[in-house]
Amino acid sequence: MIERIYILESVDPVIFYGVNNSNMQLIKTLFPKLRIVARGNVMKVIGEEEESETFLKKIREIEKHCEEFNLLTEEVILDIIKGKAPAVTKPDNLIIHGMNGKSIVARTENQQHLVDAFASNDLVFAIGPAGSGKTFIAIALAVKALKNKQVKKIILSRPAVEAGEKLGFLPGEMKDKLDPYLQPLYDALQDMIPAAKLKEYMENNVIQIAPLAFMRGRTLNDAVIILDEAQNTTTHQIKMFLTRLGMNAKMIVTGDITQIDLPATQTSGLVQAMQILKNVQGIGKIEFTKKDIVRHKLVQRIVEAYEQHDDKKKTERKKKDTTNNDTKQ
Repeated sequence: MIERIYILESVDPVIFYGVNNSNMQLIKTLFPKLRIVARGNVMKVIGEEEESETFLKKIREIEKHCEEFNLLTEEVILDIIKGKAPAVTKPDNLIIHGMNGKSIVARTENQQHLVDAFASNDLVFAIGPAGSGKTFIAIALAVKALKNKQVKKIILSRPAVEAGEKLGFLPGEMKDKLDPYLQPLYDALQDMIPAAKLKEYMENNVIQIAPLAFMRGRTLNDAVIILDEAQNTTTHQIKMFLTRLGMNAKMIVTGDITQIDLPATQTSGLVQAMQILKNVQGIGKIEFTKKDIVRHKLVQRIVEAYEQHDDKKKTERKKKDTTNNDTKQ
């Protein structure tokens, strides 16, 4: 009789063990000759060496499946232990599996363009209206790269720009004041990574979420770096950010140039950067439209209504300018 230890390193034990430890109970019944004790992410198995080796081999396969799909069912456990390949269906446009095994896919043509551009470029600009999935797909691509060990960390950033409210009057310390600006990034990560694993990643700085100002002076290697809401960067800020790109790193910059919250006297760094870098090789650019909006159907109608309003205002201004010029002449 020997005792062996196995540590679940890449999955959330809650998902692996199942509701009320149902998955663990099933595994125990399939290995009746072994004594198996599971606590946290540590599994201890006692039994004959050959039987223990078989158990550990199967557990590795089950853990790998659970890591990929963020889901573990009794059917999958039975298939793997019996030596059969689990029956799973993967959509052609799959990026990763999110929580509860939900398939995160490119749902529109431009979302797929972003996936393709990320694969072939180290820097990608993704520009478009709210709800078009720019940030969500960008984070999914970053999580996929981390899971596949293509990078060692994910760095997510946003400029902390006031949009009608005053940052200084928010309660709490600096982190408490800034977290509301970064919450959309947390929300996307929570859709893709189990809570326990996400907490571990953030505590170990594998995933870092920080305001743009905290990027100064850093060189970011072996990472996927995402700058969200980049339309609210100044020209100096976005230059600083873009020059953080290090070795074996990829960068995605997202923004909506119709929602700039900077003072009217300041130029958006995103708008300027796209003009300056438009002919630089190795940079991808995806322009999302209202057709890519994947939120509630009303969001697309709202965007269209605002576009019509803005177009009407521009036409009125042009007529007014023309009239004024004719009067002066």
